[in-house]
Amino acid sequence: MADAWPAASFVFDSASEADTDRLGAALAGVLPSGTVVGLIGTLGAGKTRLVQAIAAAQGVPRDAATSPTFVLVNEYRGRLPIYHIDAYRLRDEDEFQELGPEEYFESDGVTLVEWADRVADCLPAERLEIHCEATGESQRRFRLSAVGAAAAQIIKEVRRALVAE
Repeated sequence: MADAWPAASFVFDSASEADTDRLGAALAGVLPSGTVVGLIGTLGAGKTRLVQAIAAAQGVPRDAATSPTFVLVNEYRGRLPIYHIDAYRLRDEDEFQELGPEEYFESDGVTLVEWADRVADCLPAERLEIHCEATGESQRRFRLSAVGAAAAQIIKEVRRALVAE
């Protein structure tokens, strides 16, 4: 089923942190509870910054949303609970499974997984993937890709929200 949605993608070029905030706000406005978002990209590509933008748009103080690299999972209380997982320091998928990700995936919140490509086989079959790329000092490219029909609908709504501005 995942392969049925290859055309469900959207590229957002961010020229500044303000643009990243716009994308984060658009995502925060349409992500339903139970959504898993896999964030993929190199160090400095904008993964944590996008999480901060999503969290801020949900009512979480910006300084409360930090990279969970050393604690592995941060929880934020906004309009919806946000579970922010970082797989960077995990040795393997078994270590990821020890975190009990299913509890987060099946919750009433939104789960954001940084370095999702490291644990891709552990993620739900239905998810939104965001590939983050630094294209300049403060410029970023975010490519949203749907894995499943629900994620395709999220992308459609994000595109509509950003184009309507």
